[in-house]
Amino acid sequence: MPDFILTLLIILAAIGSGLIAGAFFAFSTFVMKALGETSGSGGVEAMQRINRVILRSAFLPVFTGTAVISAILAIWGIVFLDFARAIVLSAGALLYVVGTFVLTIRHNVPLNNALDGVQSERAGDVWQHYLLRWTQWNHARTLASLLAMVCFMLAL
Repeated sequence: MPDFILTLLIILAAIGSGLIAGAFFAFSTFVMKALGETSGSGGVEAMQRINRVILRSAFLPVFTGTAVISAILAIWGIVFLDFARAIVLSAGALLYVVGTFVLTIRHNVPLNNALDGVQSERAGDVWQHYLLRWTQWNHARTLASLLAMVCFMLAL
């Protein structure tokens, strides 16, 4: 892989990780707090709509594309780069792929799917549990994607 392509991929991984960290940061710091102040049915309905819209937004290609680029960078780094740079790239990739992508699929998506089927009469029972668990996992995703961005920047 020519150096300029490697550099471009690292920049894209850093930007993608940063964009995702920013989106997650917004949810962790004020979106979920604001939704937590709604009634159970209001919060459930808002998150159901957010979860539908996000699948049709620019978020999804950035989220998945960054995971793919991160994996490519880790493999490339291990095979072709010096040890120090390979470690930084691999750390960034691991943080993003496992700490952001896999964690989302393993924890946040199942919570979202369970919330999707909730009717307004059951909203109060489900909302507080969802709000707590989803936000806890989101804090972890925020930190992982932010640290991944830092690693990718250091790899430049």
